[in-house]
Amino acid sequence: MRRKISMCFIGCGQFCRCFVPLFKKHPDVEYVAVCDLIPEKAQEYHEKFDVPIVPTFEDAISDPKFNAIAIFVQRHLHGPLVIQALKAGKNVYSAVPVASKIEEIFEIERLVRKTGLTYSMGETGYYRACAVFCREKMAAGEMGDFVYGEAQYNHDQRHFHYEHEGPNWRQVAGIPPMLYPTHSTSMILGCLPHVYATKVCGFGYREKYMTDIFGENGVNLWNNPFSNTAMLCQLSNGGVARISENRRLAFAGPNSYISQFYGSEGCYEFAVSHHYFSHWSKEDRKKLIMEEVTKELLPESVTAVLNNPDTPQRISDGMGFWESSPRQHTERIPIEIRHERNGHNGCHHFMVDDFCQAMATGLLSPTNIWQAARFNLPGLVAHQSALQGGILMDVPDLGEPPSDWPVLKLD
Repeated sequence: MRRKISMCFIGCGQFCRCFVPLFKKHPDVEYVAVCDLIPEKAQEYHEKFDVPIVPTFEDAISDPKFNAIAIFVQRHLHGPLVIQALKAGKNVYSAVPVASKIEEIFEIERLVRKTGLTYSMGETGYYRACAVFCREKMAAGEMGDFVYGEAQYNHDQRHFHYEHEGPNWRQVAGIPPMLYPTHSTSMILGCLPHVYATKVCGFGYREKYMTDIFGENGVNLWNNPFSNTAMLCQLSNGGVARISENRRLAFAGPNSYISQFYGSEGCYEFAVSHHYFSHWSKEDRKKLIMEEVTKELLPESVTAVLNNPDTPQRISDGMGFWESSPRQHTERIPIEIRHERNGHNGCHHFMVDDFCQAMATGLLSPTNIWQAARFNLPGLVAHQSALQGGILMDVPDLGEPPSDWPVLKLD
């Protein structure tokens, strides 16, 4: 018998509003409430989404009515709140990242392993069409051995100016880019089952202009001088990955993407509006076949105008952001939410459904704590490497999930 979900959302910000309607309409969810430290924000959600208000986080995790908590607070607060929720016996859906401290990630894993509670990180990168494409090509053996990949998350700080959050908003805005690496790492590692980063070196760009946000001497909570950071990762399968997290550069969209994913037998490349897959010919092993696969990986509304002169600008401005692509398996999304407003290039529906499916069945979400930690931990180590001039550092790993706790197979 499937377990029904009763959930309280913690943090009524801009991003959370995309998910309350989806969880509320999911067939496995029977009750949704919201909570925010600022009463006006919770009241806005109450009026907009017709959901009850819970006064405090402590009230939510102590109320037996709730068996799930959704964490949508500021990024650096995820770890502590997830730990408290798990200790209170609640299943957890968390926005990215898992946590900003290594010890918090280890504690979350310990609690999940001990309690058997569901933990799922809502990572868009795992579900993006480019990641689905590369994951399926790898699984089919069409790409051979993974050799090298590049992924990046470009989100200029000008999109994160939160003056409305009060005079101290800059202290939080200066979070080190590599404490938020999962949009990039998930697109590479999410295509490679059981593969993880073993060593990383990181290099940071010290901000020259926005030094009231990125800087030392107490400018932000982390004394972080870096607005942009890149890391090179040695992977456990022998491959290499370059990951970039950038917060100060002239680039808008697509802001999260795989630019290169190279295998010994097949390779994928992407730039702004065109996707390509190259592979050796089956008839002539010396001949390389280059295919354009754009129509599989962009929404039909975009590919219909792909050759128009203004299409790159329109993609940069967000065209297609709210839609799925043919390569994404939308047919498995419950009909109750399949036509609801989506986001992050068609990823929101999958993130919601995988948490609900995992909690309802007792199986693991694809972005469970063991997988999510592999997306998160390399960045935390890379920031420390960058602070020390790019020294090579070992990356801890939580290992595999318990052998008797299988992962959902939905795609």
